[in-house]
Amino acid sequence: MKKNFKVLALAGIVACGMAGSGSALAQKKSKTKKGETTPAAAPAAPKKEGIKPYSEVITSKARTTNGLFKTHKVDDKWYFEIPDSLINREMLAVTRLSKVPVGVKVGNQQYGGEQINEQVWKWERRGKQVYVRVPSYATKADPNSDMFESVQNSNLSQILASFEIKAYNKDTSGVVIDVTDFYNGDVIAIGATDQLRKAYKVTAYDMARSYIDTVKTFPVNIEVRTTKTYRAAESPTDNSNGAVTFEFNTSMLLLPKIPVKARIMDKRVGFFGQSQIDYGSGAQKAERTAYIHRWNLVPKDTNAYKRGELVEPIKPIVIYIDPATPNKWVPYLIQGINDWQVAFEAAGFKNAIIGKKAPTPQEDPEFSVEDSRYSVVRYFASDIANAYGPHISDPRTGQILETHIGWYHNVMNLLRNWYFVQTAAINPSIRKAKFSDAQMGELIRFVSSHEIGHTLGLPHNFGSSYAYPVDSLRSKTFTDAHGTAPSIMDYARFNYIAQPGDGVTKLHPQIGEYDKWAVKWGYSWLPGGKTAEQEKEILDQWTLKNAGNPLYFYGRQGTMLDPRLQNEDLGDNAMKASGYGIANLKRILPNIEKWTYEKGEDYSNLKEIYGEIVGQFNRYMGHVTTNVGGLSENFKTYEQSGPVYAYLPQAKQKEAIGFLNQQLFTTPLWLINNEQLSKFDNGVLLSRIKGVQTNTLGNLLSAPRLARLLDNETKNGTAKAYTLPEMFTDLRSSVFVAARPDAFKRNLQRAYVDRLSDLMTKESELPAGFPVESAASYGLTPINVGLSDIRPLVRVELKKLLAITKARAATGDEVSKAHYDDLNIRIKDILDPKK
Repeated sequence: MKKNFKVLALAGIVACGMAGSGSALAQKKSKTKKGETTPAAAPAAPKKEGIKPYSEVITSKARTTNGLFKTHKVDDKWYFEIPDSLINREMLAVTRLSKVPVGVKVGNQQYGGEQINEQVWKWERRGKQVYVRVPSYATKADPNSDMFESVQNSNLSQILASFEIKAYNKDTSGVVIDVTDFYNGDVIAIGATDQLRKAYKVTAYDMARSYIDTVKTFPVNIEVRTTKTYRAAESPTDNSNGAVTFEFNTSMLLLPKIPVKARIMDKRVGFFGQSQIDYGSGAQKAERTAYIHRWNLVPKDTNAYKRGELVEPIKPIVIYIDPATPNKWVPYLIQGINDWQVAFEAAGFKNAIIGKKAPTPQEDPEFSVEDSRYSVVRYFASDIANAYGPHISDPRTGQILETHIGWYHNVMNLLRNWYFVQTAAINPSIRKAKFSDAQMGELIRFVSSHEIGHTLGLPHNFGSSYAYPVDSLRSKTFTDAHGTAPSIMDYARFNYIAQPGDGVTKLHPQIGEYDKWAVKWGYSWLPGGKTAEQEKEILDQWTLKNAGNPLYFYGRQGTMLDPRLQNEDLGDNAMKASGYGIANLKRILPNIEKWTYEKGEDYSNLKEIYGEIVGQFNRYMGHVTTNVGGLSENFKTYEQSGPVYAYLPQAKQKEAIGFLNQQLFTTPLWLINNEQLSKFDNGVLLSRIKGVQTNTLGNLLSAPRLARLLDNETKNGTAKAYTLPEMFTDLRSSVFVAARPDAFKRNLQRAYVDRLSDLMTKESELPAGFPVESAASYGLTPINVGLSDIRPLVRVELKKLLAITKARAATGDEVSKAHYDDLNIRIKDILDPKK
């Protein structure tokens, strides 16, 4: 088939037997006279069709749609008609998975709606060709600086594809190109990623099983949906197919002709953003500058805004609810959107964000949820228990252009389970298998507000919930006024701390003080035509005024260093909070069969909630463990005194180990309710309890955590630091306390010895190729175990255990003697592997 375009970049060049000893062209010869040969003539180049009259290309059969470009479908061909006015205009191309097979194993590429690629495209015309260039914004320099030309010379826009011009449009103000083979071909930028290809061992693209599904054009965007099949050795569903199929949607959105002013990012205030290396800043180095993602809000009446009056923006943020959404949930989703109005009032705007029900076809026949002029909450009939709040932003400035929030039907199951296990002890109204619509609606509103926060540019603030003292969360007065955290962007969830009799009824977060502060910082309109750098000076002063106030603290997601920055936690002391949480779990567990009863149903609900209780217990153990070897992280500038990183006090770390010894390493027998387990458990749950014990122990004894214990001792001395020998002593006193251990304790003792064995034999626990500095930032503190003090201290600990196991192997019941005899042999093998 003749190709109407060529992919010139972002795809490999394949050698097709045109060189080397095996090349037919290199070896084939034709005879002329006897004894003489000459190389065979090269095959003639295919004849170009040339530029045809418009009517011969876009025939009377064409189905035409007007929009950003005119799009035409003629038989099985798709054409773009590109006006001259849009040549060299920058457009954002975003490719998402529309539909995926069940069981995709590649992270962040598992569900319909997830973004897999983003590029800026610029349609460029040269002679009889049109090219798609891909500009990069990784570097920049002010056009007036003497670095501008050098940066331009080192930042050539790559060419993604080329197209022959098929025709000029009727008034010669544009060109027509055939985009069929581009969208239906194997172009990585708009198809399966390298990760997907490697995961399923893709060998080739199968065009016979691929097609363009739809092309929809709107005033500022074009949406192309494709189904692509790849020949593959593996499949997420059925390897006998020999292939894997995905559905993709590529959205091409026109970027503003004149970019808006960017706002420079500050690590002390949480915003999504993007960075560039700026060579024209005047710094004596290549300086990295980051810009936040935010909508462009400008007051209608700037004079009233300057006077401190609340003013409506020229263009408010309007988010529509998908017409496919069940009607009963629409008001709650809208309320979750409108809840953010109070935060924008802190930035001087009223009615800045508005949730609306999507218009009917009768009300607005042009409305479409795929039109990038409209931001939408999309409702998916899916068993995925999730929701997500993405946004599309201008890579030049960070301006948010639109959002399509993903809302999966089964997020309600997740909400039901978590709300039940975290609050049923104090909330009699939810002690049932199915919540009322009003109860579920309020939970949907809460999640809606959280996801909308992401679409406004706000990431998770995992440090927010630490601002509230644990005992304050047991106060009705306090929680009625403040909820459970200063930010709805924390994963604070529901109030598991409040106890029966406290009278607390406000059980989840709301738009809080931090959210108002972040929106004020990111969205306030600063008059005077100031540059981004001048605005930064003003915003820095705002930030310094709030520094040290925990209500306005931002803690990033992803690090395991700081125990304040954890998901699903509450309060300023994980040990105290988790103790209250466990007390509530102990109240809930004996009653779950009664509270989840459904006539005529099997015990699936009982099984599910029982498992959720074990999972919640496990979360508490994780919250506590992070305190050991924990560092507080407080980003600061030179104007601020005090450390950025500081180890937790010795007493706090010792408190954490004491909690684990009491609540976990002393077998939590309360989790074993035999009467209920007999209804559903076939021997799995006890292993899960053992798993919580052994996984927590392994986490405690991980090399990165031990590295921080050694580092703390080196910096602060044994008088202030919680040391590794001290931790070994504290753990041993609990793990090996019983001369006749039960099955759980025996398992735990073996896990302890096995972990010590790993520390004696294994070197690195970092992912291969992971940068050392990045690893340390996320809590994977690098250490060469063999050259550190870890191994000598582990050897001492093993010798102490050897004495214990040797003594206990001589006494006790048969199982205990066999167990300790086995441990004795294992320890000897570790200490002297040659024997």
